[in-house]
Parts: sequence; structure tokens; C-alpha cells
Amino acid sequence: MPTNTAAWIPARNGTLAVGPAPYPTPGPDQILIRNHAVAINPLDWVIQVAGRVAYAWLKYPAVLGADVAGEVVEVGSAVTRFRAGDRVLALAVGTDRDANSPAQGAFQQYTVVLERLASPIPAAMAYPDAAVLPLGVSTAACALFQTDHLGLRHPVAGAAPAGETVLVWGGATSVGSNAVQLAVAAGYDVITTASPRNAGWLTDLGASRVFDYRSPTVEADVVAALDGRTLAGAVAIGSGSAPACVRIAGAARGNRIVSVATAPVTFENGFSLPRTVTGMLGGVLRLEIAARRRGVRTKFVFGSDLKNNEVGPAIFRDFLPAALAEGRYLALPAASVAGSSLADLQQAMDRQRKGVSATKLVVTL
Repeated sequence: MPTNTAAWIPARNGTLAVGPAPYPTPGPDQILIRNHAVAINPLDWVIQVAGRVAYAWLKYPAVLGADVAGEVVEVGSAVTRFRAGDRVLALAVGTDRDANSPAQGAFQQYTVVLERLASPIPAAMAYPDAAVLPLGVSTAACALFQTDHLGLRHPVAGAAPAGETVLVWGGATSVGSNAVQLAVAAGYDVITTASPRNAGWLTDLGASRVFDYRSPTVEADVVAALDGRTLAGAVAIGSGSAPACVRIAGAARGNRIVSVATAPVTFENGFSLPRTVTGMLGGVLRLEIAARRRGVRTKFVFGSDLKNNEVGPAIFRDFLPAALAEGRYLALPAASVAGSSLADLQQAMDRQRKGVSATKLVVTL
């Protein structure tokens, strides 16, 4: 039997430490992947610095990480879509409350994932490029397509125009670049925000308008752009995005719902339990009051919820494989390789915490 190694977080607020890990065995509806690339998400370091609030249920030692790309080495008894040797990308859910399993974390050599959260990748796609997708595409899909969020129709090849517009605030982020592509693939007109240097490639992805989020008139400009259009809903990504989207949705015609992908507090400058709890509760309350005054509904996104509903198979089974193979869907934001071993993951997390733009940090294994 092969041996496994993981970058463990040994205890709450601990620094990652590389050490032996059990060799995982897939359940009936799971596959076992030999990871060749894993990506870093803000969630990873948020759990590390603020796990007492963000993921209070997590058992330690734990294995963090959500984005994997690699080769299938074993499949569960009920798996029919994959076999050993297949190249795949997948969403790892080891830190989810209902999993809480080191075997299902990304930051190790071998990871167990659910079949329904995996997609084959084209032969020409490098593993680091594939690794940028899973959590970004999953979070965007939850926001856009789940019935308790925007509830949009699903993406398909050659989708007919829906006649409605989606607002994606934060288009150059990991979630944003996937939300733009998914909404366009479902036939929706997309308006987004980004810095001017990222406007060009977002237009190439299909966004009809890209507004500078730093402009003092950006909200008024977006409201003006929505004049005469029907809003299908908004996805709010990034600091300050949710209140802006609420104000815009409240002035628009159509589906006044904002799917919120960013918490109302940040942890870049460290974690303080009183400050975090106060900021979280106060931020949520202020957002809810502002939304109700404008007749807008808000809901926070949990990026792996699609594992429990029809959206997961619709994206990972029915849409992504052909869309990636035919070049209709791009692995964005672009990967930046930040290391080549499990020992490089902590440094990559620290670098991500300092801030990156229009890229996603990846560690190859």
C-alpha cells in the first residue's frame, strides 16, 4: 500500500506541519486522487487564524484545503464516471461540518473526494491550471443556481438569451471570474466590477459592461446601466460589496436578491474574538436592515452546499467536462505556482493573506 503525507494543522491557530497521514480509502460514492496540484483559498488561512469562529466544529489535527487536481488511483463501489488513471479536478470538503475528515482535505498527497464534486480535465490542461477551479466554480454555482439563492437556469452549450441581467460585484476574483462565465453560459447578460486593468479579460469572458469598483460613481453607473433591463440577481464578492449590491438591487427592476460570498469582517490584520463577533453580528444586522428597507433579500453562500442538491451534478457532471474540453470555459483566475511541496503550503497561505489580484496561488506536488 502507498504511504501518504499531509500538511497538518495540529491545533487551532497552529502552523502547518508536514507529517505522515493515513492512506485514505474511498467510500462507495467517492474517488481517491493522487494530488498533483492544490490551490490556496482565503478560507484556508481564515480557518487557521479564526477557526474559533469560522469553523468552530473542526477537529484537530486537521487537513485544510479545498482545491485539488490530480490522477484517480481508486474508485468506490458505486462510482461509474471515473476509473484509475483519469485526470480530474475536484472539490475537497474535509473541513465541512458534516465531513470533518482529514482524509477529505486537499493539503496532502492523497485525498478522498465525492464523485459528484469531480470533473475530468482535458489532456492539454496542466494540473496547476485545473486546480484553480473547484471552490471558485462551486461557490459561484451555489450563488447563481441554487433555488434558495438566485435560482437561475443552469448553464448549457448554446444557451438561448435569458433576457435578464446578473450583477457580479468583484469579477476579477476567483468566485467572480467563475460567476461571470457560468452566468454567460446560462444565457444571462452580465454586468461586473473590477479594476480597469482587469476589465479587458472580463469582457472577453462575456461580460457586457465592466465598471471600476473604485469609482466614486460606480453604484450610480451600474444603476444607470440596469435601466430598462431586468435584474436576475446579484452576487457580492469582496469587502463592501454586499451593501453596494443591496443599494443597486433596491433601485433595479426584477429579482431583488443578493447572494453574499464575503463575510462582513476581515482577518487580514489578525483575529480578536470580541472584535470579530461584534463585527460579524453588526455587519449582518446592518445589511439585513438596509436590505429590508429596499425590498431586497440577502443570503450568504457556503461554497460546498451544491454537494447536497442538483447543482453539484449539473456543474461537475453535465457542464464542466465538455465546456473545458471544447474551450468554452476557462480555468480562471490564472494560476501562480507558489511552491512545489507540502512544505511550501504555509508560505503560500501567508502570501495569499497579504493579498493577490486576478490570480490564484497553487502548490504543485
